[in-house]
Parts: sequence; C-alpha cells; structure tokens
Amino acid sequence: MDETAPVKRPNADYELSYPDKNNKINPENLTFHYNRERRLANAPQSVKDLYAEKKKSRFGLFGSLVADKPRRVLFFMIILLCALIFILNALGFLDNAYMLDGNKIEISGTIYEGTTYVVIKKTVRITDSYTGAVDIAVSPAGQTADAGDQLPVFYHRIFFSMNYEEVYRVAVPYDSPELLIVLQSDKDTLQMKVNSL
Repeated sequence: MDETAPVKRPNADYELSYPDKNNKINPENLTFHYNRERRLANAPQSVKDLYAEKKKSRFGLFGSLVADKPRRVLFFMIILLCALIFILNALGFLDNAYMLDGNKIEISGTIYEGTTYVVIKKTVRITDSYTGAVDIAVSPAGQTADAGDQLPVFYHRIFFSMNYEEVYRVAVPYDSPELLIVLQSDKDTLQMKVNSL
C-alpha cells in the first residue's frame, strides 16, 4: 500500500450536495422508513390507547380539581377540613376567648411607648348577658411576695353596657412579660394569665 497516495473518503461515491442551485429536492423522491400506522398495528393496546384521539375537554377549575380519584379525595378532604374548622370556630373551641356571665371576653396585653396596656374586648353571646360593673385585678406573674409582704395588685373597674361589642384599654403599672388578671362581676369570676409582649 502506497502511503503517499491520498486516502479516499468512505462517502466519496455519494452525491452529498447538488452542484446546480436550481435543482430542488422533490418530496416524491424521498423514502420514508417510519410509518406510524404500521408501528401502532403491532403495538400493545396500552400504547394504542395513548395515541387514540381523545375528546378535548373544556378548561374548568372544578373539572381539574376532580379529574381523577386522588384529586377527588384530596379536594373533598380539604372541603371537610374547612367545614370542620368553621364549625369549631363558630362553637368557640378555636379562639382564646372566655365567658363571663353571657359575655364573650377576649383579653390581650400590649406595650405602647413604655406603658403596658391590658385590652379587654367584650362581645354579647346571649340575650340576657350581664351589664354593670366589672372589677379588674392585675398582678405581675412570676413574682413572689417577701416575708410578710403582699404581691402588688392593681385594681380597676369597668362597666359593661348593653352594646353588642365594647373594647376597654387599661394601663397597668407593671413591665412584666406576663400578667395575672382576675375579672369579677356580681355573679361570676374569671382568672387568666396574659402575655403583655
């Protein structure tokens, strides 16, 4: 074998390009070796079902939420949990409210410009709820009295009227992060611990 002779390309005998620019490729001269119908004729039924023409469904939010069984189960579980939360909230199990003689009482503490406030929100729950004077006693939580001394207690009095909803703000002379609060009406007493931060 002569090493100086040029090496012939393997595809040298094939016409790779058309020297004439006007010579266009005729689609009838092209040979296609892929035929979908012939391939699908020998395919299993699951593959045929994938290629079968399906009716296009209109876009809808509810239809996409319940399109198949797992989505239906998830959708109805969400609806059930929302209904359960709504019912428990309506019955008063999920809020931090207390009852005092037919009035729903919500108490929170806050600090504004260095002063600690106790915020009392009263909402009437029953028709013959209590109206009148309510005594409030506030003491810092976590303190112990020295021998012979008493814990410092702040006293205040508010008046519940016949309004459906009322909000009372009482400034207390303590900087404690937790406050012990006692509310007392003529018939009932309510004790609680409130965070003031």
